[in-house]
Amino acid sequence: MPLRKEDPRSVGGYKLIDRLGAGGMGAVYRGRSRSGREVAVKVVHAQYAGDPVFRSRFRQEVEAARRVSGAFTAPVVDADPEAARPWMATQYVAGRSLADRLRDRGSLRGAELRRLALGLVEALRDIHRAGVVHRDLKPANVLLAEDGPRVIDFGISRAAENHHTLTETGQMIGTPPFMSPEQFTDARTVGPASDVFSLGALLVYCVTGRGPFDADSPYLTAYRVVHHEPVLDGVGEPLRTVLERCLNKEAARRPGLDELAGELAAVLPEPTDDEAAAPDHPAGGDQVTLGLRGEAGPAGAATGPVTGRRSGRRRRRRPLWVAAGTAGALGLGLLAYITYGPGFPQSWSSTPSPEATSRWTAVPTGWHPWKTTVYAPAERGEVNALGATHGPPTGTQSGCLTQGDGVYCGGDGVLPVRLDGRTGKTLWRASLGAPGNDPTQYNSKVLGVYDGTVVVHETITKEGAANNPVYIVALDAQSGSELWTRRINDDNADLIMADDVVLTTDTAGRTVVARSPRTGEARWALQLPATTYCTFLPSGADLYAQCFPTKQDAKYSSLLEVNRADGSVVANRQIPFESGFLGVVDGHPAMVLADSSSGGSVSLEDSTFSKILLTDPTTGGQSTTKLAKTYEGSVTLASGTLWITGSNGQVTAVSPLTGKELWHTRTSVENSGSPTYDARTHTLYLASPSGRAAAVDTRKGALLWETDPRVQRASTGDAADPKALLYSGALIVMTPDGTLFSIDPAHPNRTTASG
Repeated sequence: MPLRKEDPRSVGGYKLIDRLGAGGMGAVYRGRSRSGREVAVKVVHAQYAGDPVFRSRFRQEVEAARRVSGAFTAPVVDADPEAARPWMATQYVAGRSLADRLRDRGSLRGAELRRLALGLVEALRDIHRAGVVHRDLKPANVLLAEDGPRVIDFGISRAAENHHTLTETGQMIGTPPFMSPEQFTDARTVGPASDVFSLGALLVYCVTGRGPFDADSPYLTAYRVVHHEPVLDGVGEPLRTVLERCLNKEAARRPGLDELAGELAAVLPEPTDDEAAAPDHPAGGDQVTLGLRGEAGPAGAATGPVTGRRSGRRRRRRPLWVAAGTAGALGLGLLAYITYGPGFPQSWSSTPSPEATSRWTAVPTGWHPWKTTVYAPAERGEVNALGATHGPPTGTQSGCLTQGDGVYCGGDGVLPVRLDGRTGKTLWRASLGAPGNDPTQYNSKVLGVYDGTVVVHETITKEGAANNPVYIVALDAQSGSELWTRRINDDNADLIMADDVVLTTDTAGRTVVARSPRTGEARWALQLPATTYCTFLPSGADLYAQCFPTKQDAKYSSLLEVNRADGSVVANRQIPFESGFLGVVDGHPAMVLADSSSGGSVSLEDSTFSKILLTDPTTGGQSTTKLAKTYEGSVTLASGTLWITGSNGQVTAVSPLTGKELWHTRTSVENSGSPTYDARTHTLYLASPSGRAAAVDTRKGALLWETDPRVQRASTGDAADPKALLYSGALIVMTPDGTLFSIDPAHPNRTTASG
């Protein structure tokens, strides 16, 4: 479109030829350098040039865009964020926006969808390699050039390592249907996985014409992003499974970009010769670059529902907040709406309506209350449990975890099993076994589930043997069949699985080898410090190892920060021996310090403590937070808060940064062990060995409900802790004797049925 009377004729030595688009915060022009090179020039409106916060944000955008270079981004050519009216020039990309393409021609299919999806994965890979998180991936910020898509507009991106965000005014900035849950709940935790979530939402919109959390207002959309499962009607398998993983509420459970590229390449069809030669957009389409906050015109036209064919009748378009291209500044009203739900008034009120207190999310389709044990007959594999002819073993302990639709369990005398989380039925029992089918000679522990693979730590006891064989076994999650097995020596390390990495050892037990869960292929190796025992601990996307000297009278242990990608040691900090790693709070690794009377390393499941040690991630400096009093019991760090449960049923919330006690409340859940925190509903769940469960509001400490015991004979002694497991909107309680039951948190006392 031609320049307007008020538009500048040149900026920074670039002659402006025409206007490409404009929005509430700036305008984009097509410009030409003295040498004839065409560029896209973004110029901030005069009224924002004097705003120091906005200028800082624009400076951040320029810095982020300069760091990124790749085939699927538009590189920065020149910029002056300090000018009277800040501006930035990027490579001119001839192509319409994805938003315009979807509006004019409908949803994407086949090879066109494949080119877009894989191109965007490559673009995000380039962006993340530069240490940048985009945070606003949406159709208006994707340009369709002839040789592939371009990701533009780094206006709200930030360096991945920079946890400072420009939201001191209480604003959250983004486009709600493409924002990840963590962008609404805690912007400091936003990392590369947030862009994977946005990509999943964008691809759902490209296929169906609807966002997975589509709603009539940004408030309700935001609430659905945080609390509801995505609506994927119209997305066929196997693409649906891939996008479900991208849209997981938990960032750590979303696929990495390398893994995602392989999955998309496998499920999206290769282009035919004719398709490969065809452009993604018709000739003569709008030429746009550089998205703007609140754009209008080609770079940000409001886009309604998308269909595969244009009708001669002009449809009434509902303003989908997804594709309108607006990255709104969302304030405290939205935060309260996300917290309290749709009943919260959109005009601020300190007293939510009764409807606003409805906190629970819907249980999965097909779910009903159930109760079973890890010894129930299985539909596939080994039908009966070990020692089934003599009844379930006594005095044993079991443990379970949930992933997707499955519940995976192991334990003393327990072959690995998978249960259906909806019905409680035992789908398979692994065909592994102890000598002579004796359950007292066998132990299994499920380490994790990733990429359709269940990884199990297995020990077989042999009478008279000097060393009992220990194995890491990988099983197919669907069938329970064995994929690979590796014998290990875990005398010097407590091994774990951290998403896409499973840790094994060599036969000597001094070298830890990280392997692919699915194939067992070695990725990297790490030599353990001499004469130490190391416990590996995941924290979000990070991996830590606390290594304790085996010599007597040791005063210090070491905390290693390990790069999960290549096994290199990023940092090695000396910390007190009598400490236990909690996790990371506000970027600082945190340890609980045992009272001097403890006489050894700290168990987070049962300890006495009154101090928290924080380590500065940059300098390595250490500071101690003195708690308000001495606590006894199990301690868990989640959502920046210490959750402490005592054997008497008391639950306490404590700030690890200040030591202040936030609240405490008494429950009837005895010997509960570590609680489970649900970020979606702001609820803390507890379970007892007797099968009693309770829910506590984490914001106020109010006891929401308790159930009666559901196990006739509770385990005692050194039995494993009971656990409450999250399963979509339902809750699964596991007790040490191998009993499991599932309840609806909205109706916790409904009668269960046998699984």
